[in-house]
Amino acid sequence: MSDNSSNVESLALAVSVRNERGALHELSGIISDAGGNITWVAILDSRQDIEQVFFEVSDVCNPTDLLESLKASPIVIEAEERKSLESVFGKRIIILGGGAQVGQVAVGAVSEADRHNLRGERISVDTIPLVGERELAEAVRGVARLPRAKAVVLAGALMGGEIEEAVHEVQRQGLFVISLNMAGSVPAAADLVVTDPIQAGVMAVMAVADTARFEISKLRKKLF
Repeated sequence: MSDNSSNVESLALAVSVRNERGALHELSGIISDAGGNITWVAILDSRQDIEQVFFEVSDVCNPTDLLESLKASPIVIEAEERKSLESVFGKRIIILGGGAQVGQVAVGAVSEADRHNLRGERISVDTIPLVGERELAEAVRGVARLPRAKAVVLAGALMGGEIEEAVHEVQRQGLFVISLNMAGSVPAAADLVVTDPIQAGVMAVMAVADTARFEISKLRKKLF
């Protein structure tokens, strides 16, 4: 299993399977035998007798043969090819922080994402209003574990301490971190600091969009 992403769209599979011990092991073995490499997997509901497992798989030469092999398994009820989440929802921007600031950043991000999505992009925006240093630090760290997340925007009035440590951790994992211009040590750690929350949302989308000519690394300053 691999977390690496590529520009080649994955084969996406939705498999309805009997909820039995070893079911995931059997499914992954069938995929491996077909030459596939699992790039992402999610069990959508493990509390039912029949559960659905969603796979995204690379390196499969013959998807039809893989589907037939899955359907032949005695634990599989149904197996279907689906659109990958990358092609449906695309890159993700996560906005964390105080409710009012999060809402304003989302206004800018959603409006700008709409402009790029009309030109063929797929950029989605997720928000969660949170308070508390520990809660926000864990949320920042959690963004790095979310599939397709490319940037996190920190929207609040005061952030520092453990949140700053979490910012450095996710930056090392390849995430862009954009901060509102606020009190605390987080702005100094962020890749980009934007005073206006709506503009912060706009710039977050521009930073991850292939249809925008904007690179944070080429900016002469990081405070706007």
